Amino acid sequence: MIIVADGGSTKTNWCLIQESGSRVHFNTEGYNPFFVDISYIVRSLKEGLPSDLPLEKITEVNYYGAGVHGEDKANTVSRAIKTVFANAAVFVGHDLLAAARALLGHKSGFVAILGTGTNSCIYDGKEITHHIDSAAYILGDEGSGCYMGKKILTDYVRGYMPTEVHQKFWETYHLTPDDIMESVYMKPLANRFCASFSRFVYDNTVNVGYSMEVVRSSFDDFFRNLVRHYPAYREYTFNCIGSVAYTFRNILEETVKEYGMKMGEIIRSPIDDLVKFHIGIREAL
Repeated sequence: MIIVADGGSTKTNWCLIQESGSRVHFNTEGYNPFFVDISYIVRSLKEGLPSDLPLEKITEVNYYGAGVHGEDKANTVSRAIKTVFANAAVFVGHDLLAAARALLGHKSGFVAILGTGTNSCIYDGKEITHHIDSAAYILGDEGSGCYMGKKILTDYVRGYMPTEVHQKFWETYHLTPDDIMESVYMKPLANRFCASFSRFVYDNTVNVGYSMEVVRSSFDDFFRNLVRHYPAYREYTFNCIGSVAYTFRNILEETVKEYGMKMGEIIRSPIDDLVKFHIGIREAL
């Protein structure tokens, strides 16, 4: 039995591929090694994995995750997974590689992730050949759920929200500006906290124009600060994975056109296409 997993900062999608070829899907929380350590991941996996999962029979785990930058971060996740899946060969790869393999397979092109965080690259069909760092949620992550959440929270704390939106925010969350500042600067996993408010952007119906401007400006910042700095970026189609991209795809498509690119694929999650990719590799052996 083998497992393929796609891990974001908020949620990880897992797929168990049984010897018969049947698939079992399940979810755990996300494990970004910039925010959680080995002990946290091990504890969460033991609590979050299905109780009837035959851990001792798993021979291979292919995990792609947010924040897996460099050998040190990859080792953090790999060691945690190996602790839980003791009999498995473990591969840990970057979530960008997962996005590229899911969206393009063995073809070359431009790939982006717009979920809790942001990422992007040029892919040659095998490897990532050009990558501009998103600079993570404090310095960057333009276009992400976290980025939109920060815009919402900043407007609320500063009193910039339209009156009816401010009232709706208070009725929904009952958070004071002090509560927000404590959660952002004093509590762990601030990126998830900020990203959770992108849901308010989607649900807010009292002033749709305000919400759409938050989304539009976030996507514009993503293209202006990241996408347009890739050489010859207009020669590529824009292919993207992530809940934010999928939820706000109409506005994203408008932004893609404004920056002179052609629209490619937008999918919410790469897990199904990743599974197909790995099954294809095994069948080719």
